[in-house]
Amino acid sequence: QVQVVESGGDLVQSGGSLRLSCAASTFRFSEYAMSWSRQAPGKERELVARITSAGGTNYADSVKGRFVISRDNTKNMVYLQMNSLKPEDTAVYVCSAERRGLKSWGQGTQVTVSS
Repeated sequence: QVQVVESGGDLVQSGGSLRLSCAASTFRFSEYAMSWSRQAPGKERELVARITSAGGTNYADSVKGRFVISRDNTKNMVYLQMNSLKPEDTAVYVCSAERRGLKSWGQGTQVTVSS
């Protein structure tokens, strides 16, 4: 089981930026696909961004052009750069690591965007 720990959540004003970080404890980090999902109160969990082991990325339509996912395999880290934040981006953001059909989730970090 991979331990996944997120950080970087904060309260930010609308239009602002924030960078989330996710650390994964595994020797095989480069083999994992890493994802950021979010869950707002009363809503279902939504996949926000994903980066494959090869570096390919995909994004939810709601964040395309505003969010960028990246990874640093030398540090076992994945990042989510969030720009032009909107109040509707308010949610708990959760990082996950997936390999061979197995997925490990972190506890999440709170992002609150004030209007």
